[in-house]
Amino acid sequence: MKKLLQINPVMRTNTSTGRIMKEIGELAMANGWESYVAYSGGRDGLMHTTSVPVPVGDRLSVAWHAVQTRLFDRHGLASTKATKEFIKRIDEISPDIVHIHNIHGYFLNYEILFDYLSHSDIQVVWTVHDCWLYTGHCYHYDLARCTRWQTRCHHCPQKHKFPASWLLDRSARNWEDKKKAFTSMPKDRLTIVPVSDWIRREMSESFLKDFDYQTIHNGIDIDAFCPKPQGDSEVRARYGIGDRHIILGVASIWSDEKGLGDFVRMAGKLNDDEIIVLVGIDRKMLDDRLAEEGAQALGSRFITVKRTADTGQLAELYSAATAFVNPTWQDNYPTVNLEAISCGTPVVTYRTGGSVEAISEDTGIIVEQGDIEGIISAVRKIESLGRDCFRDKCRSRAEKNFRKEDRYAEYIELYDRLLSR
Repeated sequence: MKKLLQINPVMRTNTSTGRIMKEIGELAMANGWESYVAYSGGRDGLMHTTSVPVPVGDRLSVAWHAVQTRLFDRHGLASTKATKEFIKRIDEISPDIVHIHNIHGYFLNYEILFDYLSHSDIQVVWTVHDCWLYTGHCYHYDLARCTRWQTRCHHCPQKHKFPASWLLDRSARNWEDKKKAFTSMPKDRLTIVPVSDWIRREMSESFLKDFDYQTIHNGIDIDAFCPKPQGDSEVRARYGIGDRHIILGVASIWSDEKGLGDFVRMAGKLNDDEIIVLVGIDRKMLDDRLAEEGAQALGSRFITVKRTADTGQLAELYSAATAFVNPTWQDNYPTVNLEAISCGTPVVTYRTGGSVEAISEDTGIIVEQGDIEGIISAVRKIESLGRDCFRDKCRSRAEKNFRKEDRYAEYIELYDRLLSR
């Protein structure tokens, strides 16, 4: 029986990469594979999975990795013992495919891992969820407008961003270390899978440009994320929205990169019949941000909903919204856009990275970064046309393009093709 081993630091239900790894494993088993999922044993939260779980390291190794990261900018270069023990486990499993999602997450030493993989006969698939694997430090560089990764990183402008270093800047050395480790893989045994066309284009300028690529977009559960017009009145009553138009924003972690400041600026331009609903943020965080901006008076124009893994509740919120607004400043292929469209709600987003790739002219509107007036104009265009004008077109696009079973089947086809070489 063919064996699949996937790697990602977290397996929590509210992380997209953990959920993707779980669901690919389940589909692989349905196609006759044995499935193993490796994750950080020192991080919180393991969702239920029918794949065989393979914990890597413990809380102590994660803590030491964090120290090495914070003080010496050595993220991905600690966890020596945990990685060597993991390699012994790989030998025991003897997988046909190793499928990497993320290895940045305070749990693996990439030099040791890739020295092992490059000398093995295992086919490696690496899904690119962000930019960390080809930069000297950061996981995304769009907001910083940085292109140093194309030639050689140095003097990182995002040293204090994840994975934050408080003391040293080793971005130049990190870039060289990653290039040496990752390009040590024979080109016929590493296939890189960007989840957006945008990051595929970006990587054509990186030190990984000469490897084989296959773009596979992420998918979602379109049966869970579907139009729920019957829940509209309940949502409006639950949050005291009344008849106002809902401008919805959703993020797992809110920051300026995700557009929190843009929503604050947007609030000052709303009509009385419009309300912003932000999911994934508590009220205190929002109030603190409003206070920083001297905009406490705008608090009444926001409703906050705490982070939730309840897809039914999220689907009701998406379905009740007039528009889903995603003013993200850096993103690869945000699944929140897919979820909104699948629920029949058009998306308004900045022309940022892969955020535009899920959207057609019938299912959303793209505006330039920072154009708050453009967002408001787009939302009001949707208001004037009516939400029902978009529902069927949005749902049709989701059924054709976003079904997770279809997207993950592309991985099974890729695995089989690699093993038939």
